[in-house]
Parts: sequence; C-alpha cells; structure tokens
Amino acid sequence: MTSRKPDEQLARNSRLRLVRPRSLATARRAVTTRRTRPAPRPPEGTPPPAELARQARAVLADAVRIARWAAVERDPSTAPLAERAQERAAAALELTPLQVRVGWDRARLAGLVELHGDTARPGWRLRAWDRDDMAVLRGWVALFDAWSLIHPAPGDVAPTAVAEVVEAVPQVLSLLQLSAGPVLVPVLLDLLQQRVAELREERCEVPYGSHAGPRPADAEHGHGSGPDPHPLTESDPRPESGTEDRPGVPVSLLLDWALEGLSAVGALTLDKGRSATLTPLGNWAVWVKLEQICVAAQSPAGNIEQSAEDMVRGCARLTPGPARAEYRAWLAARTVSSAVTELLAVARGEDALLRGLAFEALRVVGAPAEPEVRAAADEPSLRPYVLLWLAEYEGADPEDAADVLTREEATWLWVDTAAAVADHGEPQLLLRHLDSAVQGTVPALLEAVRVGGHPRTVQVLVALAAAHPDPALAKAVRRAAFQVHTGGS
Repeated sequence: MTSRKPDEQLARNSRLRLVRPRSLATARRAVTTRRTRPAPRPPEGTPPPAELARQARAVLADAVRIARWAAVERDPSTAPLAERAQERAAAALELTPLQVRVGWDRARLAGLVELHGDTARPGWRLRAWDRDDMAVLRGWVALFDAWSLIHPAPGDVAPTAVAEVVEAVPQVLSLLQLSAGPVLVPVLLDLLQQRVAELREERCEVPYGSHAGPRPADAEHGHGSGPDPHPLTESDPRPESGTEDRPGVPVSLLLDWALEGLSAVGALTLDKGRSATLTPLGNWAVWVKLEQICVAAQSPAGNIEQSAEDMVRGCARLTPGPARAEYRAWLAARTVSSAVTELLAVARGEDALLRGLAFEALRVVGAPAEPEVRAAADEPSLRPYVLLWLAEYEGADPEDAADVLTREEATWLWVDTAAAVADHGEPQLLLRHLDSAVQGTVPALLEAVRVGGHPRTVQVLVALAAAHPDPALAKAVRRAAFQVHTGGS
C-alpha cells in the first residue's frame, strides 16, 4: 500500500538521513579536489618544516611579543602605534622604542597584525603562531618578500634606481641558492650589474649617443665607452625626468643595502662584507619561489598572460597550493584594482566553478580587495562567497567561517557548489557533496532547495537523482526537481 505522504515516509527512512555532515568550508573544496603528483621535495639538507618554523619564530620573536601586547593593552581605535603606546610597550617588554617600532612594522608585514581601515586587529597568524608551523613559515615569507621595506634605502638614491635593484635581487638570491655556500660580494656585484643592465635594455632605457653607458659585456670588466663606469647610476640623461643630474650612485652601494636588508630578515648572513651565505630559511624561501615560478611557467594554458576567466579556468585542476602560486603570479603582473575588478566579473558569470575559484584568487589578494568585495555583498549570487571571504579576512578559521551564513545563504551556496560539481566533477563528488548540507534529512534539504530560488536548482536535482544509487531517494529528488520546474509546492 502506497503512503499518501511520501515525504513523511522518506523522512522516516534512516537510509535517507544525512548522517555524515561536513562543514561548508569542506564542501567548497570538493569540486577542486583532484589527485595530483606528489609535491616536489626541497633540496637535500633542507631542515624539516618544524626546524624552519623554529628559526622563523626566532626571527619574529619581538614582533610576536609586541603584537600580543598590543592585542591586550593597546587602544585599537587607530592603526598606528602611537608614541605613548610605544613607550608603554618598551617599558612592558624591556625593549627600546626603536625596537618596538621595528617590531610593530614587522608584525604588520608578517600578518601578525591586520589593518582594517583605521583599526588594527590581531591577525589569524598570531592566533595560530604556537601550533601551526606552516602559518609561521608563511608569515616569515611575507616578511622576506618585504625586505626592502624593513631596511629603507639610502636617502640620496632615487626611487627608480632602488626599484631596479629590487627587481634584480632575485637573480642574486638564485646564485646564492645554487652555490649552496658562501659567495664573494664582488661576484654578486658583477651579477647584479649585468642583471640591471639587462632590465634596462629590455625596457629600452639604455641611452644612446655620446652619453651612453657601458654595454653589458663591457660592464663585466669595469669599463665602457661612456663616461659612467657603472650601469646603474642616477646621472643617465632622461629627457622625460625634468630634473638636474646628480652624482652617480654605484651599484655596489645598493648591493650592500640589499644584502643588509636580507640579512635583517634572517635570509642570509654576511661575513664582514666579504661574502654572503643563505641561511636555511633563506635557502628554503628561494627554493619555494623558484618552484612557484616553475609551476606558473609550465601551466599548459599560459595562465599568467591570460584574462582572469581563462586564468581561473586554467587553475581549475590544480590543487590549492599550486593554484595559489598561479594566482600570485597572475596578480603580480597587474594592478590590484584591475585584477580585483576582473576577478569579480568572473564571479558574476554563470559558471559556479569559476565563481568559487575567483574568490579563492581574491583571498590571495587580501586586504586591497576588501572594499570591492564588501561592496558586492548585496548581489545575491555573490553574497555567500563575500560573507565567507570577509569572515576569513577578519580572522575566522576557514572551517568555522560558514557560521556567518544564514540557513538560506548556506543552502544557496550548497546548490551553487553542487552546480559546479555537476558541471565539472564526477558523480561520486556530487554524492559526497550531499553530506555537506546543513539540513539533517533529505526532505528538509529538498524543501530548503525548492524555496531557495537558485537558478540552477532543477539541473542540480536532476543530476543528483541520476547519480544516487538509492531508488527511493532518487525518486524523491526527481519529484522535487519536477515541482521546481513546474512551480509546484
């Protein structure tokens, strides 16, 4: 005998209960989970992550102490550490005011402190500092990337000259990493001169005529046909500059500045100015950067040069780590504002997979994306993604970020993720995604989905019915799809 209330019968059937619920954050990752080759191993002799993290904690010890003191003692109404607060911190932590200022800057650059408008808050890395070695290493790498901000350049050097050296320093670091030992400063100087000359030539900035500087080949021997023996000086005539020439700045001065800056963040050690050696942390960081470049360079779609949509689509089959490396490389080649605008345009498209991946890329952008992301919260198709992004940005654990969503928003996101799985994944992934619904039973889920208003609801339910091996559940899901399609209740 057939029941007149099939949904009640369905609810009583224990086989059709969602007995293994997972967090919504886990569901968001379901569609991008793929089997890939093992991660590359660091060079032989590299200390294990726990030892590297111990060294990173030592470098950032003062920054952590100041960030923790500020989280408890400091008035959080303004972001800068005021002079009175610096004095109180110095007294409480037994540091000099200069050490407090330096430590505060390091804390901000390493993500131990996050600025939200005019307010400074403890960063998620500070909360994870004692238990998460990878969070510590990522914080140190952020400091390593900002070495030129930690150690200001000489005041009499023009910004263009500084920028050229900063752009050329990775070549110096690569040589140090390949050498696996001390490298004499004159060797590094020769390499830096050549690299700066190449950069200028690539930008067509090598002056011609009677004022031309040396050719790269001549620079190797310290002489040339021009009046300036150094490829990098501030005396090169630039018609567009509109300023008077100043005495030339030898590249050796800027090399000394760069090596001191890298030493200040714990990336290398200096032997009385005669040679430089990468520390284990520095060696590991350079290896990580080179691996990121290799991943990006080997991308089958050439993602760095593509539009945001093509770049995100090209990253769809990468695991999260390599995908983030792709996002960083793509972002580095663009202004932040244009990149964020492009990524949000991708998120507004019809492909749910690209929508989720666009927000993963926006997580890599971080703070500069906040105003535009926050402004998108009023768009129904983006709102759940925006709320999750903001929750994680403000320090929530990714596994707990879904708590900021209402039940309706969580259901909408469940359908959107299911649409991505149905379009790009395998049936088994769709079945696993069923377990991630916030509702406890299939009838409750179907009722929530029916009233949710997602434009892909019918397609998702049809795909779920086709994939599920249980005939009773498949029948109920097909019935729900028909009701949505016909507008029934």
